[in-house]
Amino acid sequence: MEESKGKSPRQLAGYASIPVAGTRLYPEPLDPGRTSFQRDCDRIVHSRAFRRMSHKTQVFVDPDGDHFRTRLTHTIEVARVARSMAESLDLNAQLAEAVALAHDLGHTPFGHAGEEALDKLMSPYGGFEHNAQSVRILTEIEKSYVDFNGLNLTWESLEGIAKHNGPVACNIPFALAEYNDRHDLDLPSYPSAEAQVAAAADDIAYICHDLQDGLRAQLFSAGDLVCLPVVGPAYRTVQRDSIGADGERIDQAALRLVFATLARDVIGTSQGLLAEADPRSVDDIRNLGSGVIALSDSLCQELKVVRSFLHKNMYRPDDMETERDQAKQMIVDLFNHFRNDFEALPEDWRGNAESASSESAKVRIVADYIAGMTDKFAINHHRKIFGGRRGYQCSSVP
Repeated sequence: MEESKGKSPRQLAGYASIPVAGTRLYPEPLDPGRTSFQRDCDRIVHSRAFRRMSHKTQVFVDPDGDHFRTRLTHTIEVARVARSMAESLDLNAQLAEAVALAHDLGHTPFGHAGEEALDKLMSPYGGFEHNAQSVRILTEIEKSYVDFNGLNLTWESLEGIAKHNGPVACNIPFALAEYNDRHDLDLPSYPSAEAQVAAAADDIAYICHDLQDGLRAQLFSAGDLVCLPVVGPAYRTVQRDSIGADGERIDQAALRLVFATLARDVIGTSQGLLAEADPRSVDDIRNLGSGVIALSDSLCQELKVVRSFLHKNMYRPDDMETERDQAKQMIVDLFNHFRNDFEALPEDWRGNAESASSESAKVRIVADYIAGMTDKFAINHHRKIFGGRRGYQCSSVP
């Protein structure tokens, strides 16, 4: 039985995903008021892991300013642009939104620095990878329902979350392989077009908002940006059309134009790729052997220059490297503390560790606990345990 609330199947492209009854691991009756993908979105938004993203690093660790992106505000921006692009391409916007809402749930505190530290610590036990951890959160760690662990999302949502960056054909992360053994997500194939849209939306959102946050943090100036491809032409257009406007308004308008330029390019390029491939079903999309949602080659080349600029001026300045090293050391300290004394875990986590079937499973629970921490909680917990020995000082972002 297929569901058709929202856009009808006649309005959606033939290769769009339609929620099909029975794709959840644990069967549930259909909701008369919502499609299965709408229910997935609601379950994700109401999860504890989703709320915790409000205090997790996007770029800056626990910044003082209220206007910098966090992992949560980044996710909301990704979900909005994913939904918009999916609608423009006659895809199922509800599935694109579900994948976007959940794509970063598995991030550790302190962003990629925290992930690198936890992956190294977990290397004897199967490693750690944030996309796989997102699936683990959604299928095991969240405990909101009486009859099952996790949120019991549809197969289509879980497949998209697991594979939105592309097929997972080898070196499957432990947490993902563990669930895949129970509920085959067809990891070697390409994801649905909706999941590919969520991945493209992620790229667009982070580039644009990192430029904006970098300006606010005074890591670079508008004068630096006008020398960049894509961004420079946007500034020149806005400056020409908005004579007399103040600098901040110019910045905002130029970066909105960059955002729109990237989104329109993805839509136009993807329409061409889809027309060329001529898929008739979502399974055709999965079996094409290449993606169908992409930026044009020319814009991809120009964005390499923008990413290089951000890497040099925002992601890797010396002061931020020092901050990342401190963050990694906190993860190491906390991991070793709980790894060597499971009794130090909170009661519910301690019970899970005690009932775990192996040493590896016990250590995985420690990783789950640390990965779920927010920046502020990890910092404060570290201070509480270690005092002044490695008392991390939150940096202030100007």
